Amino acid sequence: MPETNTTSWGLSHLFLTVFLFNFSHFMVIPAITDVSMAALCPGEDECSFAIYLTGVQQAITGIGNLLMMPLIGNLSDQYGRKLLLTYPMTLAILPIVILAYSREEGFFYAYFVLKTLTSMLCEGSVIFLALAYVADNVAEERRASAFGILSGISSCSFVTGNLLARFLPSVSSVFQVSAATAMVSVVYMRIFLPESNMTAAVIAVASEKETTDECLLDNRRVSRAVPSLRDSFSLLKSSWTFSQAAIVAFFNMLGELGLMSALLYYLKAEFHFDKDQFADLMIIHGIAGIISQLILMPVLTRVINEVHLLAIGLAFTCIHIFLYSVAWSSWVVYLASTLQILSVFAGPSLRSIVSKQVGPTEQGKAQGCITGLCSFAGIISPLIFSPLTALFLSDHAPFHFPGFSLMCAAFTVMIAFIQSIMIKAPISNSKTDEYDPLQNPSYPCQP
Repeated sequence: MPETNTTSWGLSHLFLTVFLFNFSHFMVIPAITDVSMAALCPGEDECSFAIYLTGVQQAITGIGNLLMMPLIGNLSDQYGRKLLLTYPMTLAILPIVILAYSREEGFFYAYFVLKTLTSMLCEGSVIFLALAYVADNVAEERRASAFGILSGISSCSFVTGNLLARFLPSVSSVFQVSAATAMVSVVYMRIFLPESNMTAAVIAVASEKETTDECLLDNRRVSRAVPSLRDSFSLLKSSWTFSQAAIVAFFNMLGELGLMSALLYYLKAEFHFDKDQFADLMIIHGIAGIISQLILMPVLTRVINEVHLLAIGLAFTCIHIFLYSVAWSSWVVYLASTLQILSVFAGPSLRSIVSKQVGPTEQGKAQGCITGLCSFAGIISPLIFSPLTALFLSDHAPFHFPGFSLMCAAFTVMIAFIQSIMIKAPISNSKTDEYDPLQNPSYPCQP
């Protein structure tokens, strides 16, 4: 019972940490488009330079994530989730502080460079380490629901962050509050978040045979600390379900990044959205996510398995991106955003499927591998969608279809949907229950 209470408190502290961290970063999203446009193309509603610069940042970030996420995942398996959460959460504060001080052109470029560099380590690492923490502490049969709750917490921070940004008196105050909240999230995490149960379990197993298998343990620690691309490919080939989930993750992220990179500029150019309207749209988006992940998903996971929820989520993702692309009035944009209530099923369901394909000592590696693969999509996405967005929002488009890049993003997610319906219901990997790193060594001790 004490162990159960400790786990419960640990998850509560994790959820609050994720809420505070995401709150600080989501609240700047409505303002960053206006800040970018004002610094790069003052007085204009369309700016190809800003679109291309965003694409460059996305590509560089993707390259860094591709290299760093598997490494961070492996290190978290060895040294614990809490320690590895500290570095990205701390580094993510620095770019926000710059814009909290000034948003003039020189400071914007300083922000852009620092944001690009820190995002190579920070982008996505906090959420996948949080997912690994949940997987360490929640039984498999309840994991999809727990992942949904974690995503719901992120949606809550999304809504509250955008609500606050909507009513703060100035853009400078948005970035100042964001920087302060990010600092609080790091301090709270360091003081209150206990280390994951995974660490204690691994140490307990290792100590039982410390004298006979010391060489083996040393080899495993060294090998896991610095993973190679071969390790990632081996993990991808470890099960057919894992490979299919990886394909779904790649194409889904490719389409979603296409949506993210194009949507705000598209709405700015076509419907003259500003900070407040962006915030309104994101609040609707976030409320739909809260209803879905905190109310609907915990209920539905009892009667529908993760594979079917994944397919439902991807289907509605296609529909809502398609509606954005053909929107003929601003009310269609708001209608499309409400469909997020079903499309958000995809993320938690996919991560739950992945977590069931590996053992308890490989959760960080598995989630890091998927995040790294999504980062590869982040490299390719701007090469495709940034030129398309800039072209079809300009006066030189081959035909009039401002939402063409969004339509292409919808078709990309459709590929992920088609692949998802081919996945069979995940069977728990036997390693999850029976895996012993000493009885079944991956790196035998060399004579």
